[in-house]
Amino acid sequence: MEVFFNKVVWGNTIEDYGIALGVFTGLVLCVKIFSTVILGRAKKWSDSTGTDIDDFVIAGVKRFIVPVLYGFSLYYVLTSFLKLQAGVQKLLYSVFIVLLTVFAIRLITSIVRFAIRAYWERKGESETEEDSRNIQGVASMVNIVVWGVGVLFLLDNLGFEISSVIAGLGIGGIAVALASQAILGDLFSYFVIFFDRPFRVGDFIIVDTKMGVVEKVGIKTTRIRSLTGEQLVFSNKDLTNSRIHNYKKMEQRRVEFHFGVVYSTEYDTLKSIGTIVRGIIESVDGTTFDRAHFKEYGDFSLVYEVVYYIQSADYNRYMDVQEQINLAIFETFQKKGIEFAFPTQTLLVRREAE
Repeated sequence: MEVFFNKVVWGNTIEDYGIALGVFTGLVLCVKIFSTVILGRAKKWSDSTGTDIDDFVIAGVKRFIVPVLYGFSLYYVLTSFLKLQAGVQKLLYSVFIVLLTVFAIRLITSIVRFAIRAYWERKGESETEEDSRNIQGVASMVNIVVWGVGVLFLLDNLGFEISSVIAGLGIGGIAVALASQAILGDLFSYFVIFFDRPFRVGDFIIVDTKMGVVEKVGIKTTRIRSLTGEQLVFSNKDLTNSRIHNYKKMEQRRVEFHFGVVYSTEYDTLKSIGTIVRGIIESVDGTTFDRAHFKEYGDFSLVYEVVYYIQSADYNRYMDVQEQINLAIFETFQKKGIEFAFPTQTLLVRREAE
């Protein structure tokens, strides 16, 4: 029996292989216990909490850390308990470094994606289909950067000389940045729009003299459908540098309008007009009366100014309410004999004595 265990196969005795197998089995059992028992209990605890962070951490450990532990166990046993040729040992090291790098990159990208979604939820905004596409776009950009850094890290650990590559990338990056300042400006503005959310798809906005409904927010441009039907294309940098009126954010609309009555209107009637208008506005659902005043003596009329609020940002609702108020004012004034003024001129002719 002793002869069998001392038999050498590929530079190691049968006993060495047995010890390595035993240690590897023990390590695998430890990782298995950690994965099923400890993480299982942690999962039950996380289900009872009101936050998603602990759920994400436990899922990340099970998805990314546990496979690395299995790989490390195998690498540790092979390199510590067995005598391997230099080439084989280098190959195992390279395989383990590749495994570690890939799982580290996937873990980082997963953390970035979770952080973006957590930021979204913290702002209290529901995630739409357009938001999902934007998140996917941002995550893809982050993936490119992280994978690029990860590949450089991997090459450096595998013994490649990357200093010249990094220097070349630095010089090339400066040249690209100088040649594409406008594109990079729009790209950074896209991140500003994505995270700061001055507007969203479906919002009605006014930019300088242009207005319309936001249809799409792209990496370089934003598309807006104007009221007349054509599509307006803005660069993202122009939008972030402009003053934007976002009517979707408006909780209520302030309405101010004027009308005039003739100068021949009696004094008592003039005093009652404000009360009449107030009663009309307060009778309309969804409105809040503010004031109605005899404002000024106009060129051909006595001018009244009326202000009220509509508890809605919808433009069609505003027009419906204003039409209802205008018709009610017209009907009431007609019944009470109050005349609206219209532009007139009076010509006075003086006849001199002969």
